[in-house]
Amino acid sequence: MKAIIVEDEFLAREELKYFIKNCSSIEIVDEFEDGIEVLKFIQQNEVDVIFLDINIPSLDGVLLAKNISKFSKKPYIVFITAYREHAVEAFEIEAFDYILKPYSESRIISMLKKLEMTFNHENVSLHNNPISNKINLWKNEKIIVVDMDDIYYCAAKERITCVFTKHEEYSVNVSISEFYNTLPKDKFFKSHRSYIVNITKIREIIPWFNNTYNLRLQDIDYEVPVSRSNIKEFKQIMNI
Repeated sequence: MKAIIVEDEFLAREELKYFIKNCSSIEIVDEFEDGIEVLKFIQQNEVDVIFLDINIPSLDGVLLAKNISKFSKKPYIVFITAYREHAVEAFEIEAFDYILKPYSESRIISMLKKLEMTFNHENVSLHNNPISNKINLWKNEKIIVVDMDDIYYCAAKERITCVFTKHEEYSVNVSISEFYNTLPKDKFFKSHRSYIVNITKIREIIPWFNNTYNLRLQDIDYEVPVSRSNIKEFKQIMNI
């Protein structure tokens, strides 16, 4: 896991480096004091996490994070700051965490453990074997190997994706769009911005409001919506 630190106070930067090096396996690849320099760096270099102060020269941390949030592959943002008042704004752009100065050792260590666990979770979850048709999902802190043919539908829930089989619910710590990219398109269709459906599990196609559909699935009492913007593609797939 590769990280950069963006902090213009030398002592604060050194303290943070100490915790990262001694309490995690995260690799610090560079350090910055200026927001514009960070933006230039991450446009050419891929990192997994940015430890970001808010009060930095050229481009403050919040504006920098807003720019980064538009990247196709977004690193985790951990704000490290003395300013409480930006917390709401930080989480609106889906910051991973918001740590206040002066640092609490237990708080920093807890954040680092959570960060590594989330990163590992995400990478394991996205790894599947196309030959065996298996995919790794999570349930009760365990990795469960699931046959993709057993998946009925998936639903977005905040920053994770819930995956449903006939009897079980699992999760993956990625967006529903990222998870959709790991699934075979001959069986799975993203019917709505918050839903993926296994088209082999559709039992009934029910006309709904505004020329949309609801999809009633086999064996389970649940209906998956098809949004208006996806109707044309859905009709082509289903030969309607």
